[in-house]
Amino acid sequence: MESNLNSININDIKGVGPAKETAFNKMGIYTVKDLLLYYPRDYHDRTIIKKIATLDVDDFVVVEGLIIKVTHRRIRRNLSYIKIQITDGTTIMNCTWFNQDFLKSKLHVNKKYLFFGKVTKNKFAYEFNSPEFSSDKESFMKIVPIYKKNSLLTQNFIRKIVNQALLIKENQFNDVLPISIKEKYKLLEYNESIKNIHYPESTSLFFEARKRLVFEELFLLQLLLLFIKQGHKEKSQKLPYLKDEYSSKLLSKLPFTLTNSQQKVISEVTKDLFSNHAMNRLVQGDVGSGKTMIAIVAMLLTIENGYQTAFMVPTEILSKQHYLNITKMLESFNISIALLHGKMKANEKSELLEAINSGQIDMVIGTHAIIQETVKFLNLGLVITDEQHRFGVEQRALLSKKGENPNVLVMTATPIPRTLALILYGDLDISIIDEMPPGRLAIETFMVDESKRLRINEFINQRVKNGEQVFIVCPSIEESEKLDIANVTEVYEKSCKIFNDFVVGMIHGKMKNSEKDKIMKEFIENKIQILVSTTVIEVGVDIKNATLMVVENADRFGIAQLHQLRGRVGRSNLQSYCVLYNQSQSKKAMKRIKELANSNDGFYLSEQDLIQRGPGEFFGTKQHGIPELTISNLYLDGHILKQAQEAAISLINEDFALSNVEHKFIKEILNKNIESIVLE
Repeated sequence: MESNLNSININDIKGVGPAKETAFNKMGIYTVKDLLLYYPRDYHDRTIIKKIATLDVDDFVVVEGLIIKVTHRRIRRNLSYIKIQITDGTTIMNCTWFNQDFLKSKLHVNKKYLFFGKVTKNKFAYEFNSPEFSSDKESFMKIVPIYKKNSLLTQNFIRKIVNQALLIKENQFNDVLPISIKEKYKLLEYNESIKNIHYPESTSLFFEARKRLVFEELFLLQLLLLFIKQGHKEKSQKLPYLKDEYSSKLLSKLPFTLTNSQQKVISEVTKDLFSNHAMNRLVQGDVGSGKTMIAIVAMLLTIENGYQTAFMVPTEILSKQHYLNITKMLESFNISIALLHGKMKANEKSELLEAINSGQIDMVIGTHAIIQETVKFLNLGLVITDEQHRFGVEQRALLSKKGENPNVLVMTATPIPRTLALILYGDLDISIIDEMPPGRLAIETFMVDESKRLRINEFINQRVKNGEQVFIVCPSIEESEKLDIANVTEVYEKSCKIFNDFVVGMIHGKMKNSEKDKIMKEFIENKIQILVSTTVIEVGVDIKNATLMVVENADRFGIAQLHQLRGRVGRSNLQSYCVLYNQSQSKKAMKRIKELANSNDGFYLSEQDLIQRGPGEFFGTKQHGIPELTISNLYLDGHILKQAQEAAISLINEDFALSNVEHKFIKEILNKNIESIVLE
């Protein structure tokens, strides 16, 4: 029956003509099945009426108010508005609609209505802009789905078409989950869940439907990742490691002491390398926690045992820094280290590629230039990707394919909550560095408003006069890169005038790589004292002299991103500072910034980011090569994730080949989603 859903085109639904069909197609919706699996991205709960005096800015709420005034004005030929004042006895609220003159006959003074919208506030009163309204409580007060859409489709139209699709008799999906799992975890039937995820018959049925769909999504994903991990461990070709003298020699001569976390992770990596299966490990730790030391030890072990290593980083300037630092650290070892990047001269690059191919080069450090087809290794034993979230799984795979089942080490400075890491990196073993090197001072963080501008400017002056350097970061405006650049340019020009005794530089994402490299080089060399930037410096080099990070419009950033930006300073034993300008009245934005000001713990902050912003904004999953999560919230659904993992492990132990007839649909889905595992 599910096959029928695939055969019913979206334009078979009444009301979907050619233009609307094209609009749906742009969202990836071609059939009725696609439409019904296009879950709402959010819901507006209209079941609770709020008092006007208790409202919070930016919240979506229902209020019930008596209209006390209606104003209708035409400003010019194509612009008019209707404004009303309402009261619920606690205070007055304004509602405004533009170019909707017909509403004048529908809104009557001294009559009560229900209003729903997003709360804003001026100096005098709360406001709704174009709220929905009704006098019928029964039809209005319900949970309403909100769909991700484009400009060609309205929410009301999508809701109408979904409702019609649910009435199609052929609308029946195969229920993937075995009866035993549904009974054990008290899960709703699948088709009933689909119906109630779009149009809940009750609040309780909505939660039951959502639990069922979240469980299935996470259950199938966990099965997929378990098979991938099992596939890694069962690969027969494993490079033997027998020697371990280089790393011991290096560690004994270090001018600093490794943290307990670093020592623990080095032990885990070493154990992997000497085991009978290929390493496939993620190392995650805060900015400055010492992940590079882990990479150096792993590379030394690999080279000592006769294999080559590849170390891929996201930017050219970061690759150069790693090359210089690692070369200096390993100068007493007989190791050939090469730097590979896209801007090398043709003859220089040709010679280097030949040396890599012949095995003369032990360690290659570079950007994504490493994964080009022309780069061939003689015996690649270890591949490392730094700042893993900047590379998709495809790039990671391309690098791994340059060797015969090489060991894989991926590193990220984005602290990821355990629940999210289990999804994003479920095919990897996970190591965590949760300590900072001794001597590092906590970065003092302050939230300020515009009234403190002169005081902060003076503080910037003091820092630079002391010989230190400063970042000033402007927010990225996703809707318009032009606005983004105009914004950073404006701040740069103002900064040049205010701090005219110093050299001020500017860097943003639309610059050519050569321009960005030149600016960053001058900043590293302290030829530029103040750098005005967009978030392109979020992943960057260590500038130990930079002690102050100023973030404009910090309310536009998430907690995790602000923490990453803050990590650009505090890279030495100098006291460092982070100043966050908050221009928003939103309580949510203020809470977000306060969380950062009160904590330097990246793992705690990443959890708060998940709570407040959700996983979609925190960390997109699509780039990692796993099926995109369509309904799960990895923080709120942690308890369901645990159940799904338990069920997946139990099923694997019971029927690894998925030969049981009850597991037929599960097997089909897994076969579609993974090419490297063949279920017999």
